[in-house]
Amino acid sequence: MKREEKASISIMRIICISIILILISGIGVLAVNTKLNDVKITLQNGYEMTVLTSKTKISEILEENNIILEENQKTIPDVQSEITAGQQIKITDKTYNEVQIAKVSEEGAKATIDQLLENYAPITEKIVTIQVPIPYETITKNVSENTTGDTTNKVLQEGKDGIKEETYKIKYQNEVEIEKTLISEKIIQQPVNKIVQVSKKTVSSRGATDTRTSAISYGGGKWTYSASDIDLLCAITAQESNSSYAGALAVITCACNRAESTKWSKNGSDPLSQYKARGQFCYSIDSHWKKRLNGRYPSYVKQAVEDALNGKRNHSYLSFRSAGTKHAGVNIGGNVYF
Repeated sequence: MKREEKASISIMRIICISIILILISGIGVLAVNTKLNDVKITLQNGYEMTVLTSKTKISEILEENNIILEENQKTIPDVQSEITAGQQIKITDKTYNEVQIAKVSEEGAKATIDQLLENYAPITEKIVTIQVPIPYETITKNVSENTTGDTTNKVLQEGKDGIKEETYKIKYQNEVEIEKTLISEKIIQQPVNKIVQVSKKTVSSRGATDTRTSAISYGGGKWTYSASDIDLLCAITAQESNSSYAGALAVITCACNRAESTKWSKNGSDPLSQYKARGQFCYSIDSHWKKRLNGRYPSYVKQAVEDALNGKRNHSYLSFRSAGTKHAGVNIGGNVYF
């Protein structure tokens, strides 16, 4: 190989090595300028995770790690605050109260035992047993298929609520209930079902049954729905809870309670409007309820909807969650109401 070629190769090697050193140096400077911190996050269920982040604001750290707070959750420290080195983020229920410890002043004054006791809020527990009604179901015997003209409904058997005994463990802090857990339940008296013979029939001008546009008034004329609206109410109710009559009645009762509450008036003044409100019930969350349209739900679901629209209620709550979320409240048909 000629001397000129060797010299050229040596120069190229020197240039390549210099470029590599410059790149390594730039990466090192970038790493130094971007300060990353280990942040420990404790979820409400006790699960702990450690993330590496350059963020300091808690809301940004949660967003960066795809952690979304539920409506009843909060963070400690507050979600809008910034954390410093060594601080941790804890996600908990909004009803949780931290034990506040008196701080030592900058002048060096020490907190006394009395100050600690004054700022400590003890948690007490009580075992409480209550009796709650078991709503009776209404069984409809429809004999209208072979009947023409105006007919009436006949009650063959009056209904009677049953009685159930429920035992709860309740925790209090500062005389405020912070947690309620169902320990046991026992049926004292079984409900007696109401049996109604229905002979009513809607006839069109051509003599055929027509339910597509018939208007049905419930609750003493308070709400008026078409047959298709009733079908939609039943489909949504069944999607939320179709395990029993009591469970279905609890769901439609919640919508009726909201329709009659000024707190939820922004979502409408009738149960169907409350069902359709964005982000509240399954109607706006998923489309599973659609498969239950056109009567694809148990007959007791429709009966529960009709009973609720006529004024029957089995609780006074305005919200519920699935029992799997372990939210404090009263369990009816697989949902916890609060």
